[in-house]
Amino acid sequence: MTVSDRWLLPDGVEDILPPLAGRIESLRRDVMDTCQRWGYQLVIPPLIEYLESLFTGTGHDLELQTFKLTDQLTGRMMGVRADMTPQAARIDAHTLGQEGITRLCYAGHVLHTRPRHMLTGRTPIQAGCELFGSTSEAADLEVISLMLETLRVAGLPRVHLDLAHVSIYESLIAASGFDKETEAAVFDAMTRKSVPELDKLLGACAPGSAGARLRELARVSGGLEALDSARTILGGASDALDAALEQLARVADMLGRDFPEVSLGFDFCELRGYNYHTGLVFAAYVPGHGDSVAKGGRYDAIGSDFGRARPATGFSLDIRALVALGERPYTRLGAIWAPAVDDSALEGVIAGLRMTETVIRALPGDPTTEPRERGCDRQLVKQDGQWVVEMLG
Repeated sequence: MTVSDRWLLPDGVEDILPPLAGRIESLRRDVMDTCQRWGYQLVIPPLIEYLESLFTGTGHDLELQTFKLTDQLTGRMMGVRADMTPQAARIDAHTLGQEGITRLCYAGHVLHTRPRHMLTGRTPIQAGCELFGSTSEAADLEVISLMLETLRVAGLPRVHLDLAHVSIYESLIAASGFDKETEAAVFDAMTRKSVPELDKLLGACAPGSAGARLRELARVSGGLEALDSARTILGGASDALDAALEQLARVADMLGRDFPEVSLGFDFCELRGYNYHTGLVFAAYVPGHGDSVAKGGRYDAIGSDFGRARPATGFSLDIRALVALGERPYTRLGAIWAPAVDDSALEGVIAGLRMTETVIRALPGDPTTEPRERGCDRQLVKQDGQWVVEMLG
């Protein structure tokens, strides 16, 4: 490594500099304040945990995204968190152990072995909320509503919300009778929304069979008309399918009433998080950005792996991505310039001002003597023996 290479950062890892750092921190604070006003309590999980805890109930995808290292104290394998949701589930199930409803929120860096999307890095700043202890549809609606509120706080101009339900695919694949190899191939084609592959895999299935319904369903996506098409394809197939479709319809009706500015859609090939989600799932998008800006869903099974079964639903988002995509105004407040003068009265004035204001003190030998170059719009000057603040000319 040459001297010039010593300061290079790994691909997908970068410093966040002013003024972007200020914008990110401002949004992080406002998102957390919003969550706490809805009754969600802040938790700060550790950056590293033992692998068994980080991977509990999450499936293989999270394992591939996690950097692993050896604990020098115990010799056990640890991981740097790639997602804070399992940590929140552990805190609810084991550390807090509360009965009834628990609402938790969090924000912090996570680390990914690979970027999730070509436009993202490997060190997202994840924020999110998790609601534990309720199986009700009202809990799902609360979480989705709070997610949409945080996107409003972030200044996203237009939001599209996709709804799906993992029970639909789960019920059909269970009724199909496919062997594991075929089931894996169908799952892979569904996640990639490859209709030609699904036609090849499922084209020989008898009309009305679970396989034929899956093949038809893969062609269905869009607005409320897509939900009507899904009802036609799946109607009467099973009670579980009927219940999932009815839940999607009810949730869509209530969201359309409360958030008329948000466009709603349905994607029945959406299998993100299929390994741990157990019910309603959702993802928010903005025009011109292919990846979701926020996502979540119900995951009632994770808590049992920590020794305490708890129904749960929640969402997460990337603060940095929201800053890049939003139209949120950010104005850096002006500062006050204080001269490099040894004066006890000046020290007292500066200390008082710093309770509510930013005061930048000049230092001997500083080549920057122009206060405006430091972001100042006012200065401390001595008038009639008193230090007063005046606007810069």
